[in-house]
Amino acid sequence: MAKFLVDKSGPLFGEVEISGSKNAVLPIMAASILTEDKCEITDVPALRDVDVMCKLLQSVGAKVTEDYSENSIFIETEKIIAEEAPYELVKRMRASILVMGPLLARTGKARISLPGGCAIGARPIELHLKGFRILGAKIVEGHGYVEATVDKLMGGKIYLDFPSVGATENIMMAATLAEGVTIIENAAEEPEIVDLANFLNKMGAKIKGAGTDTIKIEGVQDLHGTKHAVIPDRIETGTFMVAAAMTRGNILIKNVVPDHVKPVIAKLVECGVEIEDGDDGMRVRGDLRPLIATDIKTMPYPGFPTDMQSLFMSFLTTVEGTSVVIETVFENRYMHVGELNRMGANIKVEGKSALIQGKRELQGAQVISTDLRAGAALVLAGLMAEGTTEVSEIYHIERGYSFFMEKLRGLGAKITRIED
Repeated sequence: MAKFLVDKSGPLFGEVEISGSKNAVLPIMAASILTEDKCEITDVPALRDVDVMCKLLQSVGAKVTEDYSENSIFIETEKIIAEEAPYELVKRMRASILVMGPLLARTGKARISLPGGCAIGARPIELHLKGFRILGAKIVEGHGYVEATVDKLMGGKIYLDFPSVGATENIMMAATLAEGVTIIENAAEEPEIVDLANFLNKMGAKIKGAGTDTIKIEGVQDLHGTKHAVIPDRIETGTFMVAAAMTRGNILIKNVVPDHVKPVIAKLVECGVEIEDGDDGMRVRGDLRPLIATDIKTMPYPGFPTDMQSLFMSFLTTVEGTSVVIETVFENRYMHVGELNRMGANIKVEGKSALIQGKRELQGAQVISTDLRAGAALVLAGLMAEGTTEVSEIYHIERGYSFFMEKLRGLGAKITRIED
């Protein structure tokens, strides 16, 4: 198992380029098997999850070619050879469930093991299955797997009890080849949903309303190949924004969409961080004035993203005052609290709320990356801690951040990767 060794680094300065979005590229890759034609996806981040999705698509019959020099992937699926996603791949990544909608639409059958991923709480797939049922699929659930079959998908009206991103994406993909019109109400509104809809529309789909709470999909007979560039990763953007603020640094963040990180901008500004959007990128400065506490509450988009909660909590341990964090999306997303407290933070959790006493002098310690974003939060804490912080289980981090260590080192961070 690899580890990161992180030493106190002082303010981070310089420029950093944001990679393509993990949460956008995975459903787009899955959607490519809706057509027999070749699809070219550009601005693809170099991530473990992308590698897993490549293998998953190959297992069902896709020909996948990667051009690392251009950050591009070519996917061509002339014929589906298997309607089942292998367990050894599904267990490594929750986003594997996203092949279910395309397989069902393309072949009339999809079977998948219950997915894995980060252990941040229950993320049931009932909403996915509810949507498939309304589209006419018969669902059979067994021990550790679920299977959907249908002769012909038919459009329908689907209300999501929660604006689930994955369910919205899966249902939207399946509905592109369904007969008639499908309406998804209380749909997720994330930028990644819009990016997937744009990709599908380039393929010949007829989707309107993506980015709002009501999406209309008019089914078509077939889809064709296309070329598409993935949007920048808004969570990676937020991570480096927090890194600039936390280390009292000055970072120019390039390849960003400011509208995608509005809640993060607002909360950092409340803390005293200066953020300026220019033609060359977004400049984030935490070095101009003393930084103070604020409160955050995670919500579905366009609210404060749950994926930024652990990172922001790490930052709040270093500012003056008391902060309250309320997590409303996942019930088990405070596993990083114990690790931060081992480093000298003062965080108390009660139910969905966490109380943070700021302005702590952090100390290096051996800590465990409990999930993807928690791991990044611990790395940032290590940049502020006296001594050396040893972050283990970093495969979580490498699932979702492209060249994370290299980008941090380019800004002046003292971080190395070792094999245990």
